[in-house]
Amino acid sequence: MTLVTVGKIQPIASDSARRRGSTGRPWGNTNTQGEEARVSVEELLIAELLIFFFSFSMFQITLQLQRCARDITNMSQQAVNGISHRGRVLTLDSMNPNVKRVEYAVRGPIVQRAVQIEKELKEGVKKPFTEVIKANIGDAHAMGQKPITFFRQVLALCSYPALLEDSKFPEDAKKRAQRILEACGGHSIGAYSTSQGIECIRQDVARYIEKRDGGIPSNPDNIYLSTGASDAIVTILKLLVCGEGRDRTGVMISIPQYPLYSAALADLGAVQINYYLDEDNCWSLNITELRRALNAAREHCNPRVLCIINPGNPTGQVQSRQCIEDVIRFAKEEHLFLMADEVYQDNVYAEGCQFHSFKKVLFEMGPEYSNTVEMASFHSTSKCYMGECGFRGGYMEVINLDPEVKAQLIKLVSVRLCPPVPGQALLDLVVNPPQPDEPSYATFMKERTAVLSTLAEKARLTEQIFNTVPGITCNPVQGAMYTFPGITLPQKAIDKAKELGLVPDMFYCMRLLEEDGICLVPGSGFGQREGTYHFRMTILPPTDKLKVVLQKIREFHLRFTQEFS
Repeated sequence: MTLVTVGKIQPIASDSARRRGSTGRPWGNTNTQGEEARVSVEELLIAELLIFFFSFSMFQITLQLQRCARDITNMSQQAVNGISHRGRVLTLDSMNPNVKRVEYAVRGPIVQRAVQIEKELKEGVKKPFTEVIKANIGDAHAMGQKPITFFRQVLALCSYPALLEDSKFPEDAKKRAQRILEACGGHSIGAYSTSQGIECIRQDVARYIEKRDGGIPSNPDNIYLSTGASDAIVTILKLLVCGEGRDRTGVMISIPQYPLYSAALADLGAVQINYYLDEDNCWSLNITELRRALNAAREHCNPRVLCIINPGNPTGQVQSRQCIEDVIRFAKEEHLFLMADEVYQDNVYAEGCQFHSFKKVLFEMGPEYSNTVEMASFHSTSKCYMGECGFRGGYMEVINLDPEVKAQLIKLVSVRLCPPVPGQALLDLVVNPPQPDEPSYATFMKERTAVLSTLAEKARLTEQIFNTVPGITCNPVQGAMYTFPGITLPQKAIDKAKELGLVPDMFYCMRLLEEDGICLVPGSGFGQREGTYHFRMTILPPTDKLKVVLQKIREFHLRFTQEFS
């Protein structure tokens, strides 16, 4: 047996050994005279293994204790946060992929930055400006427009019926409030209504449409009250979207478009079919372009829907009657469901322009069209002269809808119980305003006329000032409440934007916000032809403030252009 020499090993001596004064006996053969211990390799390995396993066991125990302590801490924290110890059920990777594709530029990154800047200003952070002017959204009352007196009187009475005894309120306002309350469950606007909307209000909507369209009948059963027009638009799209692959529903939308449409289509997994408005001809709609877009789309989807916004958002154009007739013929020929977004129907300013409802034109074209073309039209309390965005009142009227589909539509709207009842009450006042023989009529007409005439003045002012700025081109704002001017950007600015990972008009608008406190929406958020750049701006600010905004944009554009030239 091979032997090795080791130094003296001094194991822990037993009590008896210590009492004998012994140093203990080392492992292996050893003499009793303190000579060097001679230990076999096998004995040494055993000793080392024993020591290793003992140490490893202690290490494992320590690790396990640490893990247990950490797990207990994590489980306690997760219990506070309501998260399973197995990890989150909902993550960015496991959520609905369609939602991640949704974009809504009107309240996008620039608006979020504007909110941050407002907080910074309140905290005393020094800026080159004292306030943020949000010209990004059509929120009339936020921009300073005053509510229509009659509307708010009736809504106050409905909200607090004890005021019906107050002599300060006119009698016609009281009668309207009483009629609305009588139609509500428990005589309270806090009660649910039927899912389609309060019946007497739907009857008033039908009468309003008949009067607007020169006596063409409207059936209250075809009226569906909604949470603003947006809710109704999404509801109809839900009915229309189906299929997979090349059979997936395609929906034709104008470019530039209101981002509700692209967002809803992304959410529903539908195919967006872009048709471009003609900027060189005041954003007009061209049937040749519609046909081009349709034929191209048929290669990869099943086009079933054509959406029209009239008057236009964000472009402000008003479609001529001839254009509407052409669109209806096109929809019939191509077997398309027509969606007519008409929420700006009272906002028409340009000389020679007039609002024509799609329904009116459809029926005046005769039974060949009025009995066959399937259509839904939409209106809202948020725009026009009312500007009551927060009440979320609106309606849609459906034409030539299959009775079995109507049953499914009623089922679908029933899921959300009912539209907001205060919004329904407001809608009733919009479609049934004070009449000439009633005490509130004079004040109502004065306020309504003032709002619309002021908007018309601001539309002209905006066009005139923008067209004096080199590098900005603005079409006439014929209607609605926005302008969508084209901007020429220097190549160096375009290159700088790309270097920063931004779309060029996003870069432009972000710089405008940071330097002058003006919040606009870049045209890329609405869609635009490749190589063109725009921004959308509302004309809603009070005239004095609008002049300041326009002057600031003028100065910024000249400064920005010079910087990157």
